Amino acid sequence: MTAPLPEDELLLREAEKIVTAIGRMFPGLCEVVLHDLRDPRHAVRAIESGLSGRAVGDPATEIGLARVQDPDYPDVLQNYPNRFPDGRPAKSTSIGIRNSTGHYVAAICLNLDVSVLGAAADALTALARTDDRDRPPTETLRARTLDELRAAAQEFATARGSASPRGLRAADKRELVRELGDRGLLQVKHAVPTLSEVLGVSRATVYNHLR
Repeated sequence: MTAPLPEDELLLREAEKIVTAIGRMFPGLCEVVLHDLRDPRHAVRAIESGLSGRAVGDPATEIGLARVQDPDYPDVLQNYPNRFPDGRPAKSTSIGIRNSTGHYVAAICLNLDVSVLGAAADALTALARTDDRDRPPTETLRARTLDELRAAAQEFATARGSASPRGLRAADKRELVRELGDRGLLQVKHAVPTLSEVLGVSRATVYNHLR
């Protein structure tokens, strides 16, 4: 007899069926993504009707990272406004999945392309409406890049009167590292070694600033 799967893996396998079914029901209209929150750097486990340009193995979004860090984060964020990388408006819903110990292990996210509803009849107005209450932090529906990391570091340095991130004071460098971490930019592959080079500090220093 085949040994039973561990609980977390079983939950993800069952959730993958839901993602596939919903995505194939609304092809080209609603992107459905399964995030494996056990591995935020490679969270995207399955994606159907891809509209954001993301792929399996891409990192978690800001909401995924928030769920990993906060066990009290809401189970469901319903109908919040969002935007695809090409500027199209989207309506999103994020559903957290917990295991029997109460820890988030996965999330199913639906991103509806509401731009195609602009010319629809009044009967579709309710479908396109978003809820503003309990709005989550800004979410980016695309894979982050090292170029974004470098640009954010330079923008931070410029705002503080420094020609480059290397010229920042130690306290400012610490603040920059924490800010980039909060924005999810340190989940990018090779982010820490790249940032240590940009700041002119060791990797250990970057990790210490994150603590």
